[in-house]
Amino acid sequence: MNGADDKPRKRTIRSFVRRSGRLTESQQRALDELWPRFGLEYSPETMDFESVFGRDAPVTLEIGFGNGDSLVRMAAANPERNYLGIEVHEPGIGHCLIGIREAGIGNLRLINHDAIEVLEQQIPPGSLDRINLYFPDPWPKKRHHKRRIVQPRFLDLCAKALIPGGTLQIATDWDNYAEHIDGTLDEAASFALGERRVHDGDQPLDRPQTKFERRGLTRGHRIHDWCFVRN
Repeated sequence: MNGADDKPRKRTIRSFVRRSGRLTESQQRALDELWPRFGLEYSPETMDFESVFGRDAPVTLEIGFGNGDSLVRMAAANPERNYLGIEVHEPGIGHCLIGIREAGIGNLRLINHDAIEVLEQQIPPGSLDRINLYFPDPWPKKRHHKRRIVQPRFLDLCAKALIPGGTLQIATDWDNYAEHIDGTLDEAASFALGERRVHDGDQPLDRPQTKFERRGLTRGHRIHDWCFVRN
């Protein structure tokens, strides 16, 4: 059949490289034993957070939680809130599940999928109080800047998912990415700058220190923190 539907679809630009990595025995065991309880499968249908968590409470979404140490600490320190983490690296997910078990918390759920598709399909509009994006891949080479997750489309999806007055928290240790974030958010009508900090790891903005932050500090990088407020 000929027609517009026969045209090849434009390939989606990914902001990440999916790496399977090598799972330790304890990480694999955590995936086998704990994923059925704390893991959520990707689906093109929107979630019902009250059913997912078994209660109605404010929801914080963290995109790219790495090994999950800082996410588990936040969830443990704020039991009155619900937390949802997205990560594509299986060893990191396994490590986070181990942390959930050791912390004895029940207010954290995980998704192993592309964050853009989760925001598009699974997150109900106006359902999040906060979105955390800590130390995303900086894609430092100029030809790769289009892969950076902080782009107008991403910000539109965040704005749709957040309640009015909800916050988008971002941190990076790359000066060039910080300039990109400043410029992109300046043009985003849905967000206003609430606070911005530049520091040496001693003034994180309402968050624990992360593994990638420590790595950046050992390289002599300064840390940039933002809080943007949904208009």
